[in-house]
Amino acid sequence: MTTTLVCFPLSVGQLRPWREGDEESLVRHASNRQIWNNVRDFFPYPYTPRDAHSWVRSNKSYQQPNNLAVEVDGKAVGNIGFTVKDDIYRYNAEIGYWVGEEYWGRGIMTEAIPIMTDYIFKNFQLNRIFACVLEGNTASMRVLTNAGYQQEAIHRKAAVKNNQYLDEYIYAILRAEHRELKSSISTR
Repeated sequence: MTTTLVCFPLSVGQLRPWREGDEESLVRHASNRQIWNNVRDFFPYPYTPRDAHSWVRSNKSYQQPNNLAVEVDGKAVGNIGFTVKDDIYRYNAEIGYWVGEEYWGRGIMTEAIPIMTDYIFKNFQLNRIFACVLEGNTASMRVLTNAGYQQEAIHRKAAVKNNQYLDEYIYAILRAEHRELKSSISTR
């Protein structure tokens, strides 16, 4: 099975499916304590070549990928993806993302989140996309707000990271809000 070519241009690179050969760059950028401090614990730290090989292998064969590499200068330097939930939450998806520390502050996720949000709503029967952001990650909160996501809740001391209880901020956008946002942008 081959991956349908799903590529989206960014001003500094592109979003594209993961592929063999991305492992070395993935290890270089993902094995960073500053990144790990802001993601879930299932994201390995340190990030090993074995972790990278497993990630690339598990994400390169989807017809409609739910994880895309953030590519800059021909190298995979981050990821943006989503997980569709189940049961009574089956019309919800959780979006998540990271980019290598040397690329912070360049507007990459400011571009990538609206693109991925649009991709999700166009290709999946979902009503709501949400993100969970750990306390202190104000850059991520700002990027989500700029993409039209609204802060819905603060789960007080709901997460544990580095043996500390942290607040978890929930941001979300509904399909109708996304449609309205796109409509207002196209009429400007």
